[in-house]
Amino acid sequence: LAPWPWLLLLACFALLLLPPGAAEFTPSLDSDFTFTLPAGRKECFYQPMRKEASLELEYQVLDGAGLDVDFHLLSPKGETLVFDERKSDGVHTVETEDGDYMFCFDNTFSTISEKVIFFELILDNMGEDGQDQEDWKKYVTGTDLLDMKLEDILESINSVKARLSKSVQIQTLLRAFEARDRNIQESNFDRVNFWSMVNLGVMVVVSAVQVYMLKSLFEDKRKSRT
Repeated sequence: LAPWPWLLLLACFALLLLPPGAAEFTPSLDSDFTFTLPAGRKECFYQPMRKEASLELEYQVLDGAGLDVDFHLLSPKGETLVFDERKSDGVHTVETEDGDYMFCFDNTFSTISEKVIFFELILDNMGEDGQDQEDWKKYVTGTDLLDMKLEDILESINSVKARLSKSVQIQTLLRAFEARDRNIQESNFDRVNFWSMVNLGVMVVVSAVQVYMLKSLFEDKRKSRT
């Protein structure tokens, strides 16, 4: 048999041997949001962070004239860490300290068009993974199952978990790209239909004028004598 079925069986058996609560995984710290930013408005969000953690933020403008927005990221001390002026997307990663980080999307430069904005937050090293690892190490010391340690099983499971999380993140970004491209295509479709109707109307008017002009050229304008 392939090694993976044995690995999964050993992992399940190892989890059954552990006390309740020892086999819990850290919940995902990734989150994504989509919201509508009205014209002439500015929306700000706050994210509490810990010291020596990592904050990664990615945003995209999915719909709206120009597909652009101003983006600000401020530290807990009020310092501007990132400023993007009228961009359609961006990715930024910062090493954090204790406090609330503020990030804002600014659409005040637009007086007519609202924007649909998608953004995703990825928080790393928030202080929970390390504790989980220590909890596992208390149970894996001196334990062997068929020449394979529980620590090796944990490493494999964590690797699979990390790859699955990355896959979910990539799929979320692809959905955001697909939504933006679909909005652009629908907008282009409406424009093509509108101008096609305008061209058709112009052609009908021009044709009618040409027929009238040609007809007037062949009319007998001579008056009959009495």
